[in-house]
Amino acid sequence: MTGRTAARTRRRTWIGGRVSRALGVALAAAATAALAACTAVDSAPESGSADGTGPGGSGAGVETELTVFAAASLVDVAERVTQAVQTQHPDLTVVISVAGSSDLVSQVVSGAPADVLVTADEATMARAVEADAVEQPAVVALNHPALVVPSGNPAQVTGLDGSLEDAVLVVCAPQVPCGSAATELAKLAGTTLAPASEELSVTDVLGKVTSGQADAGIVYATDARRAGDAVELVPVPGAADVTNRYPAAVVAGTDAPAAARAWLAVLTGETGRQILADAGFGLP
Repeated sequence: MTGRTAARTRRRTWIGGRVSRALGVALAAAATAALAACTAVDSAPESGSADGTGPGGSGAGVETELTVFAAASLVDVAERVTQAVQTQHPDLTVVISVAGSSDLVSQVVSGAPADVLVTADEATMARAVEADAVEQPAVVALNHPALVVPSGNPAQVTGLDGSLEDAVLVVCAPQVPCGSAATELAKLAGTTLAPASEELSVTDVLGKVTSGQADAGIVYATDARRAGDAVELVPVPGAADVTNRYPAAVVAGTDAPAAARAWLAVLTGETGRQILADAGFGLP
């Protein structure tokens, strides 16, 4: 096991409903390349949409390209929201960059050309607010930590207890929202965690558990649900009381304000709330 892995950023580009995927660590450079040819075109607003997927209902144009920075635990939700947006704006290309929230905020504050930012907790988003890097955020989803083990629970982990002494435990790094949640959960359990590895995104923690590199990991309840039969959930008293609130915001100075608001309108509207609920998120 290595100590702390480097941040990994996944980028998924949607063009007319088709998706191509690539791996990269240079988030800002990747986003810049994605937006290099960005131009704006007029698009007629959709009237009567329950989600407000028309660009504010004002007749404003929706740009042809949009970059969404989303917390790693939201990757499936971001993709489904994008698909819904593209039913209204089929010519819109959306680049979804997912990583740990702390890394995403650092990129936005440094000037990476994102248009939408969604983080896994309010404390992380507050850094972007303080830097005037985003417009006023709004909470869109709720989540809580969960202790997971590989299918079959080979290390016989029973909770945040003595069963972890000889087990390989993986958690998120303290500066990442899922790391803060893990620390709070441990405090409620009256214990101190001794992880073998601290990761920079919750997907990295989940990956080490599902691959068998770790005997246990603390992820979000939604990640445990998404992993299906690859993991087993080990109940931890009080886990549901450790709540992460996910805020979303338009990035200040975006070159695609209409598209950004159209995307967030779907996320916060009826369709988005159903997508979030289906993925196991709580709703504010």
